[in-house]
Amino acid sequence: MCRPSATLAVWSSAWLNGTAASDDVLDALQDWAEAHDVVAADPAAADAFDLPLAFHRAATPVQLLLALRGQGATSAQLVLPVAGDVRGLGGAGPFADAAVRCGEAVVLTALGFGLVPEPIAEGLMRWTVYSLGTPTPLEYQSLAEAEHGLTDAIRASAGALQALDVASDRPGVRAELSAHLRARPRIEWPAGMPARALRVLQRAEEISAILAIARSDDPGGALSASAASRRAEALRPLVDAVRTARTASVNEAVRVFSDQGDRHP
Repeated sequence: MCRPSATLAVWSSAWLNGTAASDDVLDALQDWAEAHDVVAADPAAADAFDLPLAFHRAATPVQLLLALRGQGATSAQLVLPVAGDVRGLGGAGPFADAAVRCGEAVVLTALGFGLVPEPIAEGLMRWTVYSLGTPTPLEYQSLAEAEHGLTDAIRASAGALQALDVASDRPGVRAELSAHLRARPRIEWPAGMPARALRVLQRAEEISAILAIARSDDPGGALSASAASRRAEALRPLVDAVRTARTASVNEAVRVFSDQGDRHP
């Protein structure tokens, strides 16, 4: 599903550029946890954002937002890294390790800092701010390219799964898909969210639910290890396409909100 980092990247960018209120950002974060707190991973991040170091008393999201504004932030970038693909994280280090472990991060490229969210208790999400060396922005991915990538990956994965004879019809699959989608948090986005970004995000969520069903289509663990490995390999292009579509959609929305701020100083 779409991630807490996507929510923070989009909503904080909308707020920083005058198209959302701070309370809207805080309300949006509650889709992911009832409470959020913020700590710094290192002294440089603690000094820049006036945050306590990890393992000390945590700060609040309000303090984080004020620090972002105080630092002159205008936008953020969503990164959804996996092992073997750490683009946008600024190289190896504690931030990259945490981002890969959690599968997501917000990168403040212009400021040289990054944030990683992690659930640490029931109903509590902790955001850790890391100082970075020289973060490199993700290569720009247009929404058109992301949409085409989803379509191509669906075709490729369908053919591969049919060839492996692991893409059989199953009764009630449409109801199962609907249940998967209903079980996911209903994410709210700011007014002014680009329509095409929303459409691509929705398509990615639907395909992600299909992937969840495909992965679970192994009653009692009947697939052999080799068959399970071939299935995972067949699905990988689709998994990668969903990840690309999500980052492209969120980062395009961030770009739009940042441009609005530039036009309305």
